[in-house]
Order: sequence, then C-alpha cells, then structure tokens
Amino acid sequence: MKAPLPANEEARLAALQRYRLLDTAAERAFDDITLLASTLCGTPMALVSLVDADRQWFKSRRGLDVDQTPREQAFCAHAILDTAPLIVEDATLDQRFADNPLVTDQPKLRFYAGAPLIDRDGYALGTLCVLDQQPRQLDASQRDCLEALSRQVIEQLELRRAADQLAAALEDVKSLRALLPICAWCREVRDDDGYWSTLEHYLVRHHGADMSHGICPGCYQKMLGKSKAG
Repeated sequence: MKAPLPANEEARLAALQRYRLLDTAAERAFDDITLLASTLCGTPMALVSLVDADRQWFKSRRGLDVDQTPREQAFCAHAILDTAPLIVEDATLDQRFADNPLVTDQPKLRFYAGAPLIDRDGYALGTLCVLDQQPRQLDASQRDCLEALSRQVIEQLELRRAADQLAAALEDVKSLRALLPICAWCREVRDDDGYWSTLEHYLVRHHGADMSHGICPGCYQKMLGKSKAG
C-alpha cells in the first residue's frame, strides 16, 4: 500500500534539500550510527533513509546492497507520517506491506522499525531504521536506543549545515577583502559585471547584508555647526 503524502510535503522536501545530503558519499559518522543501531537492536540491516519526492535514498546502509528504492515501496514513507517510531513485527501480516515487492521478493523483509528523523523545524526528513528477514520485536530499551540514535543523525545533519553556512560566510569575508573599484567622485562601486551602484546596493545584492542608516559623530558635529551658523 502506497503511503499518503504528509500534509506539509512541499515544505518538507524543501527542508530536505537545504541539508544538501542527497546523493553524497558515505560518511563514517552515519555509518557508525547504523552499526550501533543494528547491534543494539539485533538486526542484520540498518539504514539512514531520506525520503525524497519519488524515492528513498540511503545515506548509510548496513546489510543491504542497494542505495535507494522507489518511494512507493518505502516503509519509511509510512514512518515519516508520525513522530513515534513505526514498528512492523511481521510485514506479511500487515495489510500495508504484505504485497510490497520488498516483502514478496528480495530482500524478503519481515521486520521493520523506523524512528523518524525530525529536524529542528519539525520536518520528518526520513528515518533511522532497522530491518530483518525474520519476524521479531523490540523491547523498550531497544526502542529508546533507536530513537536516541535518530536524534544523533539529526545532530550530524545540523553540524553539516552549520559547516556549510560557515564556509559561505568565510567566502563572503574573502570577497569583501578583495579590491573594490570605487569611483573617486561619487563613491559608487563597480561589480564584476561592470555595473556601477551605491555601496549599499552592492552589499545587499552580493552579500545579503541588511542596511540601516545613522549619523556618525563627525557628521553630527558638522550638522550642528551648520545649524548654528544658519
């Protein structure tokens, strides 16, 4: 059974794209998490799965050869509809999954437990999930561990985004340090395309800066002098 789309699907997909993680190379930080999840839950398979528009893509996978599957087959597409973990003890007995190709064909999944990856804005990006070809259960401790590890996945995502933002900010600083062509008469600035504009417009356009205006002490004193002279 194909999962319905989340009510916030458009915003959720935009949030997923902001992390710039899809189709990136494997990373030890995420592989360590799937190793721990698999070991603690006693399952041969574990995934960090991100649910894209038409697929689920695996940032980290343990015990599974493929790096993505169609979204219509994804257990995780069901899991992102709630904040609590989705646990399927025997997929052949669950009408949502009994005829799923991942159940009827290879890898012949039976057990699934997925904890949603919910970012700081409340969007469910995917899951940290564990899987088995045998029916099984998770005890309370294993479930708590799975949820705790899912939060660590989000922490890794936030660290990556913060690093990207810092790198962008450093590039902006480097650009500001570069020599800017400034007109000696009117003080307008020439950009790389040869257009002249005010310094304020240049900073807003190229660096996203917000402008505010005031009067410096020197100009304030000059203004007072002119006022008194008038």
